[in-house]
Amino acid sequence: MATEREDATADLIITELNRRRVPVLRYDPGRDFPGSVRISAHMGSDGWEGTLAFGKRRASLAEVRSLYHRRPSGYAASDDSQTARFAAAENRRGLGGVLGSLPNCLYLSHPLAIARAEYKPFQLAVAAREGFRVPATLITNCPSEARSFIRRQRSIYKPLHAGAYQVDGEAAGVWAAEVLPEEIDDSVRNSAHLFQELVQKTHDVRAIAIGSRIFAARIQASEGVLDWRSDYRNLSYSAIACPDDVASGIHRFLAEFGLSFGAFDFAVTADGTWWFLECNPNGQWAWLEYSAGLPLTQAIADVLENGKVGE
Repeated sequence: MATEREDATADLIITELNRRRVPVLRYDPGRDFPGSVRISAHMGSDGWEGTLAFGKRRASLAEVRSLYHRRPSGYAASDDSQTARFAAAENRRGLGGVLGSLPNCLYLSHPLAIARAEYKPFQLAVAAREGFRVPATLITNCPSEARSFIRRQRSIYKPLHAGAYQVDGEAAGVWAAEVLPEEIDDSVRNSAHLFQELVQKTHDVRAIAIGSRIFAARIQASEGVLDWRSDYRNLSYSAIACPDDVASGIHRFLAEFGLSFGAFDFAVTADGTWWFLECNPNGQWAWLEYSAGLPLTQAIADVLENGKVGE
C-alpha cells in the first residue's frame, strides 16, 4: 500500500486485511524512499522480480497480488540543488516505474490512470460521451466569453483542481459558488476558469465505485447550499440504490480511464435526473462507511485480497 504516513483511511483497510491474515507492506514512497525503503529489481521472463523492503517487512515483486495507490507523498528533492532534483526524478522513475509495472498485480488504481483521470475537462468529455447528463460548461480565460455564458443561465465557478489553498495562513477550500456577470473582471485573463450551469438540485449523491461494485449515498445539505463540502456540520446521509443506467455509465467511465476505483459526484434534480459533476479517481470515502452505513472497507479489502475486481 502506497500512502502518506498519517492516513486514517488506510489504517481501516490494513486493520481489515490483518484480520483476514493478508500480508501488507505499507510505505510512503515520497518520504520513505530511499532512506527506509530498499528495492532490488531485475528483469525476469515475466517482468520484474526481486524484493521491496521497508524495515523488517519484505515483498517479492513477482508475487505482489495488489497495490493500493492511496495518497502517497510526491517524490520531493531533499534541497534545491541540481543533484537533489536529479535524485528525486530518478526515484520517481525508478521506484515508481517498477511498482507501476508489476506482473499479475491488481492496481487500485494504477497511478498513471489516476493522473490521467484528474483532468476535469477530460472527465467531462468522457462523461458526456458515455451518456451522462453534464451541465453546460465553459472553460476560458476570456472575460467577455465568461460574461456571455453567465448571462445565458445561472452559473457557478469552481476550480479545475482542488489543490492546496490558504487564506491568512490557514488551509481553506475553494468551493463551487454562484457567479454573476458583474463579478467578472480582467483577472479572469490570468488563468483558465471553469464556469458551469447551476443545476437546480434537490440533493447530491456520492457514488463510490470499487472494482465492479457501486455504493451510493444521498447527501442532503442545508437549503440553498451549492457545494455540500462547505456544510459538513449540517449534512445528513442515507444509502440509496444507483440507477441501472447510471451504474452502466460509471462502469464505462472507469473502463475508459483504466480505473478500479472512483468517487463520483452527482447532483439530482426533482425529476430524478442524475447530473454528472465530477469523478475523483482517488477520492475520500471512509466517512460514508459510518454516516451512510456502506461496507466500503470490506469491499476494498475484498479487491485487494483477491487481486481482482470481482463480479
